[in-house]
Amino acid sequence: MGRPLKIGLWVLGVLVALAAAALIFVNVYIGKSKPVIEGTASVTILDEDVTVTRDSDGVPHIEAASDADLYRAQGYVHAQDRLFQMDLARRQASGRLAEVVGAKAVDTDKRFRTFSLRDAAEKSYDTYSVDAKQVLDWYAEGVNAFIHEVKGNGKLSYEFKLLGYEPEDWTPIDSLTIGKYMAYDLGGKWTPQAMRHWALNHYPAEKAKELFITYPENAESIMEANRANPVAVADQFDPDTLPPEFNGSNNWVVSGDKTKSGKPLLADDPHLGLSTPSVWHQIHLTSPEQNVSGVIFAGIPGIILGHNDTIAWGVTNVGPDVQDLYIEIPNPDDPTQFEYDGKWEQADVRDEPIKVKGEDDVPFEVLVTRHGPVITDIIYENEKPGAVFSMQWTALEASNELEAVMDLNKAEDWESFETALESFSAPAQNFVFASKDGTIAYKANGKIPIRKKGDAQLPVPGNSSEYGWEGYVPYDELPTLVNPPEGFIATANNEVVDEKYPYHITKFWAQPYRYERIAEVLRDRDDFTADDMMALQMDQKNLHAGEFLDRMLGSAEKMDRKGHYEGILRQMREWDQVDTAESPQPLIFHKWMTQLPKLMFAPDMPEDVYAFMPGKPQLTDQFLRNSYDGEAPSWVADYGGADRWVYDAFEKTIAGLKEDYGDNPEKWQWGDYHQLVFPHPLSGASPMLARFLDPDRQPVGGSGITVQAASFKEDGSANHGASWRFVADLNDLSKAYHIVGPGQSGHLKSEWFHDQADDWVRGDFHETVTDGSVKDGHVLTLTAN
Repeated sequence: MGRPLKIGLWVLGVLVALAAAALIFVNVYIGKSKPVIEGTASVTILDEDVTVTRDSDGVPHIEAASDADLYRAQGYVHAQDRLFQMDLARRQASGRLAEVVGAKAVDTDKRFRTFSLRDAAEKSYDTYSVDAKQVLDWYAEGVNAFIHEVKGNGKLSYEFKLLGYEPEDWTPIDSLTIGKYMAYDLGGKWTPQAMRHWALNHYPAEKAKELFITYPENAESIMEANRANPVAVADQFDPDTLPPEFNGSNNWVVSGDKTKSGKPLLADDPHLGLSTPSVWHQIHLTSPEQNVSGVIFAGIPGIILGHNDTIAWGVTNVGPDVQDLYIEIPNPDDPTQFEYDGKWEQADVRDEPIKVKGEDDVPFEVLVTRHGPVITDIIYENEKPGAVFSMQWTALEASNELEAVMDLNKAEDWESFETALESFSAPAQNFVFASKDGTIAYKANGKIPIRKKGDAQLPVPGNSSEYGWEGYVPYDELPTLVNPPEGFIATANNEVVDEKYPYHITKFWAQPYRYERIAEVLRDRDDFTADDMMALQMDQKNLHAGEFLDRMLGSAEKMDRKGHYEGILRQMREWDQVDTAESPQPLIFHKWMTQLPKLMFAPDMPEDVYAFMPGKPQLTDQFLRNSYDGEAPSWVADYGGADRWVYDAFEKTIAGLKEDYGDNPEKWQWGDYHQLVFPHPLSGASPMLARFLDPDRQPVGGSGITVQAASFKEDGSANHGASWRFVADLNDLSKAYHIVGPGQSGHLKSEWFHDQADDWVRGDFHETVTDGSVKDGHVLTLTAN
């Protein structure tokens, strides 16, 4: 027994020694690739020297003598901080991940080739002005100056070494493709149509209709077409690869009549997937032509959200119906042809073989009908489908968002700002605006289709000219509000129009609770300060519980005839309905609410269909409201009534929580389950990588329906929320307040890699100045020779 143990210990000792040596090597290599942030760096593409001062929070302040050098320097600095993120983003959006990560990315590449983001970027580039193309070129020059520098001196970032490749040169199309990717992440509305199509072909008419938010226009003829030509939905789409259903956000602007200073206040916190590094890069750009500060996606020039010396602005997602599915009928003898008005029409065929690391290329074709790309597979060995889906989407048209960004950065008032917005087509955003002259304003920008028939709740026939788009909502008739009497404007992906608005935007708005809470607070006072705006961004009041909890507890108390849950039910009634991390009640409430749709819908659906089923929270709310108002949907009636449904969900919730957290509900805490994560794209490959690349999980309050948004996955990981928090006081635009979790830098050895993860939880904002008064900064001079 002794000898094998001794040998085992010796082997273990060798492995530990080897691991230690490897870690030392990795540490040295990683340290070698850490960006230079002080001293000088030769960047010969510059016309004159440029100063880059990184402040104590890692925010680069770039000062250049011309816009040409400003954008070149921005490209260089973006590459310093985020080159691997930039390269991964352009590869994913272009469908080229398999080239560097292997066969496991082939399906992802197929999806992005099909969604045609790079193709749309190429079409867009052709429509840009000479000036905008010049900006894209300048930016690419800066990125490439850094790429060539680190390739030449062996200091390429460690992620490239891990994956065994080097980045290609950056191009203007890469920047535009990343912009199109954000439209993909924020613009999805095709999944509700696919889900309802599936439901119409699997449920009785009454049950299928109840899965609509409202009964669709021209319902019978469109429903008949959906039943007559069923398209495969189950096993067609991986729900884990789809964008989050509601990439929601909060923004608001308060007039000087309601502030202590007499000048407006503006707040914005766009909600996106939380990651390491952040989707946003905060930066301050100064030249003789502009002085602008805020955030942008690494890989794109300019500032998309932020402020200059006279105005500030922020966005939330409008969420309009800009993606329509068409039921296409392929020719049985030629699957590249589709029926249209009684004739076979040839689709465009793009041959896009997918390169795979270490393996042969994978043949792949993208078919594009008159409406758009075919997004369901039509090439089957054993059978030929009778119908497939194609998708029409505003983002696949040529658009000029970068033109808008350039003009927004230099706008001085509402008139010039609104004019600039006209070029911002996709994704459609709710812009709020404030200026030093006291103006507050709002506009929902973007191309929103006008349809010949239907209201985008179902796929429509692709073989008839009776369906399709006939233009867009005129720009001057998009929802707009300037200086309202109420003294504030707020949006939180809520419904922004009433029944009098003449155009269709969507029937599928986010739940209203974040907006209602923001409005509740803003109506209450007339002496607000920037500190109050930051506090409101961290507000955890749960108005969802305020609407439903009392009646749900009534159902549970009625059904709990033997008093098994008397203590827990009493505990819930005592709750202040604030989603604090330390409280047990938010844990019970949110688990209860997510259990309700599982009980109602999951048993009758394929697992993948349920997983990507959109609007589960909205449908659950609608079913509860109708049932408690005496108009129970057939789903609820068939289940046995609202009381039985609610009680069964409660019992399952409590049983699961006892199994996970013990028998004493007084000791349960929301934060034991609900924990903040910022996953790195490489951390999923290895627990060791995750340990180094991801910040520690930590308890966090809030939820998906509180102003402090922190949406969570099935395992409790809070991975979606305020990707950036921003507050501007128009009384003094020489500074503003920000949080960019988990930090500014994408480099593991940087002090700014994870330094804002704790700030995100606590709501500790940092102040960023724009008047040149950076203190204790790290100064790097980019020299032109």
